[in-house]
Amino acid sequence: MPPSPARRRFQLGAVERAVLDQLWSAGPADVKAVHRAVGEPRAISPNTVHSALERLVRKRLALRRKRGRAFEYEAQLSRQEFLRDELAALLEATPGSGPSLLAAAFVDLTERAGAERLAELEALLRAKRRSRQGDAP
Repeated sequence: MPPSPARRRFQLGAVERAVLDQLWSAGPADVKAVHRAVGEPRAISPNTVHSALERLVRKRLALRRKRGRAFEYEAQLSRQEFLRDELAALLEATPGSGPSLLAAAFVDLTERAGAERLAELEALLRAKRRSRQGDAP
């Protein structure tokens, strides 16, 4: 049975990651715009950028729409959704891991990023708890 979409790990090359990051940062764009932002600084051809966009469409990470005579591409998942799915797949693929191990590792990484990031995490947790309490009957 194939993995569920929420649990598959995305194997992305450097160009695909850069292109996806551009779609997240700038929003929908055609090949020319993505090439200007991603391809030109890396001396990558427009064809290579186009191929990366098409691979993202096949992997269901980007959507393609006809706009006039060109196609426009847009990220199908938000950056947060992508990261959530990647972490869930990693957790499932790691023997002996569980939610508490993931939480401990995440807190350690957040702490390394500095006190400000740790405070942001605490605020996010408080907000999540408040929203869940509001959902309870």
